[in-house]
Amino acid sequence: MTLRMSMFAIHVSGLSSLLNVFYQIDWGRRRLRGVALAAVAVVLSGCVQSLDDLGVASHDIPPKLLASMRAKGMKPESPVLVRIFKMESELEVWKADGSGSYALLKTYPMCRWSGKLGPKTKTGDRQAPEGFYSVSTGGLNPKSQFYLSFNLGYPNRLETALGYSGEALMVHGACSSSGCFALTDQGVGEIYAVIEKALKGGQQAFQVQAYPFRMTPQNLAAHRDDSNFAFWRNLKEGYDIFEVRRREPRVAACGRKYVFDAEFKDGDPGDPLTACPERIDQSDPAVVAKSSADDRRYQELAAKSFTPLAYQDGGMHPSFRALLKENGDVKLAEKVSVIKYPISRPVAALADPFDGRE
Repeated sequence: MTLRMSMFAIHVSGLSSLLNVFYQIDWGRRRLRGVALAAVAVVLSGCVQSLDDLGVASHDIPPKLLASMRAKGMKPESPVLVRIFKMESELEVWKADGSGSYALLKTYPMCRWSGKLGPKTKTGDRQAPEGFYSVSTGGLNPKSQFYLSFNLGYPNRLETALGYSGEALMVHGACSSSGCFALTDQGVGEIYAVIEKALKGGQQAFQVQAYPFRMTPQNLAAHRDDSNFAFWRNLKEGYDIFEVRRREPRVAACGRKYVFDAEFKDGDPGDPLTACPERIDQSDPAVVAKSSADDRRYQELAAKSFTPLAYQDGGMHPSFRALLKENGDVKLAEKVSVIKYPISRPVAALADPFDGRE
């Protein structure tokens, strides 16, 4: 027992020393190393250790997920909401619980997305969209060439007014993207089953919130020089409402941007490009408090030096990047797609994210 405890103490001491070294390194470099460590952590967590752990694609809600719903006070037909984060390559499925608020049901690793951080603006730019979208039953495609899919509805009302172009921007299976968010067939099968049940249960449409990254002060500070920064700050307004209230923010558009939870004196504006009319709603104190605290933290961080992540072509969740590196793109495609659809740009997937200055 004494020997075991001594070895444990040495192990803990070693880990502590290693962590101290990491914290003394430049924040930007630590952030890049964190991506690599995340890949190892995900694989070692037991979530996706091998290709065999991916399971079989199905158009049903699996018993384990149904049990998770019951444990969280959710019903299969209760409303659903989806959040997507490019940089983290994650898709979250939220469902309303017994209180009526949304609670996180499950986070799915995305297998592939294309382009770079920033909104989609034109056909052929390979950009995956960023913004707020509403998906109804008509957006579901049970006969997709990529197993199952749902259409985000890009361009939305604001994007159309801004002259953005593109069509058929989907969340789908098969680890291949040219402007879409691609999961495995196994992952999209679960997601599709959950949202289909909610729409059949009475929800008219569900909201999809697509972000460049989790809208934290750290991430915003790291990307403060990006040309899309003002747009991302606008997205954060809706993000903050959901973070605080765990409900779907009401979305309108005017002044060439999104407006959230707004009540206007003469009703919602008709033209997203004209100046916003007079608002008569009151600010939510809790949301304002969060936004103010985040802004103070952002100002502190903005004075520091950051090395933002760059992308050759989109991204891939660290767990899938590890599988791709170990097994190659052909074997991975065989496991994540029922038709063995090729992995899109596997070399770029292995390279991302990377520090473009090194």
